[in-house]
Amino acid sequence: MKKSILIILMSISLLGQSQVSPAVSSWLQNTTETGFYYPKGNSTLVANSILVNCQKVEYSADFVYVTATGIPSYPTGPFSDGNPSQASNQNGIYKIPLSPTANTGNLMTTTGGNVGIFINGVALFDYRDGVSWNPTTEALCGGPGNPPCPGGMGSTQDWNRDAIPAEKEGFDCAKGHPAMGNYHHHQNPSAFKLDLETTSEICNLYDAEGLYAIDSNSHSPLIGYAYDGFPIYGAYGYAKKDGTGDVVRIKSGYSLRSITIRTTKPDGSTSDAGPPVDGTYYLGYFREDYEFKSNADEAYLDEHNGRFCVTPEYPEGTYAYFCTVDENWNSAYPYAIGPTFYGVRVDRKVNTVAEATTVYTPSTNAVSKLNTNDITLYPNPATDLIAIQLNGLNTSNVTIRLIDLMGREISQTTIRPGSTIAYYDVQAVYEGTYLLEFTDGNTTFSKKVVITR
Repeated sequence: MKKSILIILMSISLLGQSQVSPAVSSWLQNTTETGFYYPKGNSTLVANSILVNCQKVEYSADFVYVTATGIPSYPTGPFSDGNPSQASNQNGIYKIPLSPTANTGNLMTTTGGNVGIFINGVALFDYRDGVSWNPTTEALCGGPGNPPCPGGMGSTQDWNRDAIPAEKEGFDCAKGHPAMGNYHHHQNPSAFKLDLETTSEICNLYDAEGLYAIDSNSHSPLIGYAYDGFPIYGAYGYAKKDGTGDVVRIKSGYSLRSITIRTTKPDGSTSDAGPPVDGTYYLGYFREDYEFKSNADEAYLDEHNGRFCVTPEYPEGTYAYFCTVDENWNSAYPYAIGPTFYGVRVDRKVNTVAEATTVYTPSTNAVSKLNTNDITLYPNPATDLIAIQLNGLNTSNVTIRLIDLMGREISQTTIRPGSTIAYYDVQAVYEGTYLLEFTDGNTTFSKKVVITR
């Protein structure tokens, strides 16, 4: 009898664990590994001694609480625009609703600073960089090096600068940078070097990466949550909102306006005069250079950069944002969320957890996602360096052993959760055929690699 009761209790426990919301189970947890950064002008990684990813996940009936430093497992920096900051510990507790609701009142605009959080605890900012156009002085205002805007910090101007083109020089390889130590992404957190057309050469000098690698053959992973509680996905999804059709690139509903002067807002109303459209202030330099046009194609998103759809984590459907990119995988406005929220946005960073919660411990028996087809080795044959790239999102420690054909280990490395790439220096390894053995604790397989001089 006692044995039967024990089995029933274990079954209930496992059932409860398997049915937790993706908002509880999707966070990358870590309590041992610390991060690294590249100082400007130095291609040698420096340890920052700060825990990476999320340290604790706990939940109640209504909320999930995520404790995180804001430091990713991939290296941060350098920031080549003179940014004096390095990514620092944010000591954050984030309170995300488990049953978010649509906003039925006035639209809530996105703001400067945190508008969401990625599953590795890193902050998401919206399109802006805090710089606007002052029509009185006919010059930029706000932000470092500029005079304040009329009305002071946080005031609304008619022409607001887009951070993606304006701050590109200051993004690291993972397309992120810090604001007073708060490391964040404004856009899809996949490395510049993995885009089909590279728009930044920072990855050539500093080997870094991003949260995930875009895979055009698979529905993109769930990579974060907005501050209204709705999930954020990567760049690809199902063609149809009901989860049918091919996997396709999910497209922004925004496009550049056909204007040569900046005297009207996207809705056609009169605005304060902005700068001329020229080589310095080209179309796309300001957020108001874009307009929204609805599209009957279900792969296009709404004015919030989301849609209600079926996803792998939400088979019954959910409203979801997508990190939009163009055909070259370069970031496409409005990048993740915005310029307004679909749901009700509140500040999700709290000081304490003020209710009874259950601590979520990830299952150690999860089905392995490691697949030989998701791994790319280059170059092969190799002479001095081998790069190993994982497609999609890596959620486990992937150990990689370089062994000879006699089974002797030459060296070993690990790709950590929330990172996607590893390098082997093989300059001191003899010519010949070797095996790279991959394991994540559940699945093990090998790939051949040839070293030649």
